[in-house]
Amino acid sequence: MKKVYFLQTCDTCRRILKEVNTEGFERQEIKTNHISVAQLEEMYAISGSYEALFNKRAKLYKAMDLKNQTLSEADYRQYLLDEYTFLKRPVFIIDDEIFIGNSKKVVEALKTKIK
Repeated sequence: MKKVYFLQTCDTCRRILKEVNTEGFERQEIKTNHISVAQLEEMYAISGSYEALFNKRAKLYKAMDLKNQTLSEADYRQYLLDEYTFLKRPVFIIDDEIFIGNSKKVVEALKTKIK
């Protein structure tokens, strides 16, 4: 399976989608087509952590003052299901590997995997 979760309005997502070959990938824009419980569970099964999927740079994270709270994995899971902006993006799934976020290290590993 090849799938990418992204946000169309995110400049970084658009840049990365242009940089990598997404031919053959199922593309899901998370603002118009929210992630389902099953999709989140699939991402969790591969990553092993809801926190790894969670975007701590989201404006809502600061607005809700979540950085000053102790969040459990269950909390991260619920926030990810409630609000699309909390998903660290883009998320690429290639078979049993997951690439989360836009750090240079992650993008380079993704490019190496796709080649």
